[in-house]
Amino acid sequence: MSCRPIKFSNVPPEVFNCMKEKLQDSGIHVPPGNRGELSGSGIVADFQWDGQSILTITITEKPFIVSCEVAAMKIKQFVRQCHGS
Repeated sequence: MSCRPIKFSNVPPEVFNCMKEKLQDSGIHVPPGNRGELSGSGIVADFQWDGQSILTITITEKPFIVSCEVAAMKIKQFVRQCHGS
């Protein structure tokens, strides 16, 4: 069961690239390009970035004990660390 998509509207290229690096540094696999599947720590999510500013992330798998809200909060932290909103 997927969680609701998380949409970020202020993600320019430098923030997107920073976020991908931080996710990878945390042991989460991030494929190259503007769309794909993130995976790590028991969480799988699809991401799609429009190449300018809109990033949508949908958590498709997560551990039973982790709520969608907690998983979304963790992803939002990576964006905030790179100054996106």
